Amino acid sequence: MKIMDKTINVTVAGLGGQGVLKVTDIFAEVMFRAGYDVKKSEVHGMSQRGGSVSSEVRFGKNVASPMVPEGESDYLVILEETQIDNNIHKLREGGVLITPASVPMDKLAHPKALNTLMLGALAAHFDRSEAEWLEVLKENLPEKVHQLNEDMFRLGKSSK
Repeated sequence: MKIMDKTINVTVAGLGGQGVLKVTDIFAEVMFRAGYDVKKSEVHGMSQRGGSVSSEVRFGKNVASPMVPEGESDYLVILEETQIDNNIHKLREGGVLITPASVPMDKLAHPKALNTLMLGALAAHFDRSEAEWLEVLKENLPEKVHQLNEDMFRLGKSSK
């Protein structure tokens, strides 16, 4: 695969306990395995009390800083609708906004799988195989929830 020169910026935001950091951990690992230089940063905030949480991933041929410049996120994934206003300023003009309204929430099998549903919706924008995503997903989640999360990932990926 040819590594692009442009650095791609992804921001994921939500509330503590929604799996924001897990989404960016999995995303960053998939891109790293694809041969990209990857940097990740996170803002925990009041994560243990349901407060705002955001995490950023930057990847490309050569990434100097883990911090996404203000207004430069190519993709903004919001796990909780109330966090749109808090984070929309991070999205560049023409960037992709993915919110719960972007996915079939009526088919969400379990609230704790929202993050993998949203990860699937994000993954649909990248040229990586489903097998690559699912391998990293399984490595990052307990075996007892693999099937649920695989199903929710596929549902999110097909909702593009």
